[in-house]
Amino acid sequence: MEFREELKKRTEETESIIRRYLPGEEGYQKTVLSAMNYSMLAGGKRLRPLLMRETCRLFGGETPELYPFMAAIEMIHTSSLVHDDLPAMDADEYRRGKKTTWAVYGEDMAILAGDALMIYAFETAAKAFGGSARTGDVGKCIGILARKTGIFGMIGGQTADVEMTGKPVPEDMLSFIYRLKTGALLEASMMIGAVLGGADDQEAGKVEQAAADVGMAFQIRDDILDVVSTQEVLGKPVGSDERNEKSTFVTAWGMERAKAAVKEYSDRAIETLSSLPGKNEFLNRLLIYLITREK
Repeated sequence: MEFREELKKRTEETESIIRRYLPGEEGYQKTVLSAMNYSMLAGGKRLRPLLMRETCRLFGGETPELYPFMAAIEMIHTSSLVHDDLPAMDADEYRRGKKTTWAVYGEDMAILAGDALMIYAFETAAKAFGGSARTGDVGKCIGILARKTGIFGMIGGQTADVEMTGKPVPEDMLSFIYRLKTGALLEASMMIGAVLGGADDQEAGKVEQAAADVGMAFQIRDDILDVVSTQEVLGKPVGSDERNEKSTFVTAWGMERAKAAVKEYSDRAIETLSSLPGKNEFLNRLLIYLITREK
């Protein structure tokens, strides 16, 4: 099967798993539930749960405990996008070719929907305890999810990003922002997959490093696309980094060096994963696809 066909098939399987864990839209709080589901079903590559599942397969297969974590990581990622799009942040009205959550439900409900998705993610992840004989591993994975989401992970990166908007950003701080804002959830995804696949601490550490490099490559590629792509291709406004006066590796280094950095980080990630005992050729091809993508 061609890679793109296989990717489509596995993405559809991932989508089906995620949908199992979405809340029903009923009760007096129905509006926020509707906004949560609108945000979750607005499209997307489902990259993080897909990477989680494929990393788990790298270490020998998948277990039922994996599925609630796949949904949870996508809820957290979506919550960050809902908040990023708000007028107080990037003020974007379109994402993936659709109106953003605040543009449809209002700013107040979008704030609540983003908050709700993040909390509901942990409620969902905790479902992995049900009937599991691996409660220690499940607890470890919830700890990874919390650490990579919070002030020492994604939110920490977002904080530095917001504070430095409109200001020149030193290269070390830009790397810090990228590693936390984008890389942290990718690290959580792949580390949780590794732990649930049976990886030991040393192997999980290697996965964490590989995922950090994937995150850097992915974000720099995103910077490049913000300059060279179109809204029709990306499904969201281009040029938003310049409009919001944000420093990126393209503005700091120039286009050619940024492209070289994408290759360097991605090559190192694949080399690190290749040093692990398991093999997953689809995972390697997925990483290559992510850093050569056009949207």
